[in-house]
Amino acid sequence: MLLHVKTTQEQQFIDLTGEIQTLLQAESVQDGFAVVYVPHTTAGVTINENGDPDVVRDILHSLNQVFPVKGDYHHYEGNSHAHIKASLMGSSCTIPIAEGKLLLGTWQSVYFCEFDGPRQRKVHVNFMRG
Repeated sequence: MLLHVKTTQEQQFIDLTGEIQTLLQAESVQDGFAVVYVPHTTAGVTINENGDPDVVRDILHSLNQVFPVKGDYHHYEGNSHAHIKASLMGSSCTIPIAEGKLLLGTWQSVYFCEFDGPRQRKVHVNFMRG
């Protein structure tokens, strides 16, 4: 299954949890795993806290401290910082499914991580029945 994500900022996290859960319900998967995959080299996916928006702000701020947008990079497109950040976040995550629900912690969400936006992006979601 394919999700289309339209980012609106150069760098942002977008909570995909609700959309993934909706896909899960449509597929009627009760037990197994959800695999979320981002096929882009300047975007990623991660699971992190959803209760306080300052957590996302702090993650982006810290990544920009270590890997600033403008730096001593040689990549001709000028977005090396985005490639590095996407590599650190990773291109996929796997979430257990039980009783038709994603087994995330109370404060966890699945986030699409944009580092070179705004853009139109794709996210693949596959369910493996257990």
